[in-house]
Amino acid sequence: MTLRIYIVAGEPSGDALGARLLGALREGGPVEAAGVGGDLMGREGVASLFPQAETAVMGLFEVLPRARRLLRRMDETVADILRFRPDAVVTIDSGGFNKGIARRLIAAGCPAARIHYVAPMVWVWAPGRTRAMARLFDHLMTLWPFEPALFERDGLESTFVGHSLVEAAAGDGAAFRTRHGIGPDATVLAVLPGSRSGEVRRLLPVFRETLERLAGNIPALHLAVPTVGTVAERVRHAVAGWPWPVTATLGEEEKQDAFAASRAALGASGTVALELALAGVPQVTAYRLNRATALIGRAVVRTRRFCPVNIVLDRPVVPELVQGDCRPGPLARALGPLLFDEDARAAQLSAFGELAGMLGGGGRPSLRAAGTVRRIVRETQLSSKR
Repeated sequence: MTLRIYIVAGEPSGDALGARLLGALREGGPVEAAGVGGDLMGREGVASLFPQAETAVMGLFEVLPRARRLLRRMDETVADILRFRPDAVVTIDSGGFNKGIARRLIAAGCPAARIHYVAPMVWVWAPGRTRAMARLFDHLMTLWPFEPALFERDGLESTFVGHSLVEAAAGDGAAFRTRHGIGPDATVLAVLPGSRSGEVRRLLPVFRETLERLAGNIPALHLAVPTVGTVAERVRHAVAGWPWPVTATLGEEEKQDAFAASRAALGASGTVALELALAGVPQVTAYRLNRATALIGRAVVRTRRFCPVNIVLDRPVVPELVQGDCRPGPLARALGPLLFDEDARAAQLSAFGELAGMLGGGGRPSLRAAGTVRRIVRETQLSSKR
């Protein structure tokens, strides 16, 4: 029997998870899919209902100007789901948007199983979010092994599937250099300013000033800037005037090859920090929120760590500089040792090896996620027949 699945991935990191999930589902039988996603899900046959960039926004004061459009997109998505009549709706990350969709599906009496993929970080924000998730979803698939217990105590059945980032193919650094005319003596540094327009706007100027402080000590500096469709034009325009050779790229293969060619990386905190770690690239991570959003965040945040690598390992492996610390001087001081000090590099790389084992969980995470989706669909359909 053909599985009908609707996937809503509001950000590029979710697009990657959704694409791998679709590929794994098809290994188990025929699948018809629809939804909201990006280029990677598009390659798996999902023509996005609307551009993913419209939902790739974070922070209260960033969301407010787009609130009316986001609410309209929620309604359009729910209407499309009801027309498609899927066996399961898999919502990936993007908590605010996807919780709104779940509420509307419940109100509409949609019989599809509601499965959320990527747990909200309840150890960072108020733990009451676990109860809200339990009211909205039938099942939660988590990336990290300690998460299911946090949600199951409030009645949300959860499965640790692992992070499918561990399935990414290793990059070819030599091919990247050849393809883009980068000499063998050049020092390639990866610069990753984020996947949302606000992130790019706030971080790229700081990153440029950081590099100005270091560039004189870096032999033949060449910047690799892997980006995503949601911000590609903005990023390319911004880096075009930088005083160093810059190679800005799109696509998963180009990104992995850029990582393989890079000696170190300076990036926005988020999923990309995990990607860099799994690719074995020493890194510094940074983040700046809208000032008003940051003030609210300080009142509710329950953790001192924001970089996913440090959260999973439960120790400060990757330097993370946020808000007032996200300045050229501190960033340059943190990045310099990862370029020039072999001991500092080795310490990060050793920890990254530990991280890979924790995120994979043994086997292929995307296959575990696909098996979980099929199981929940069977259970939902059996329950409806009773």
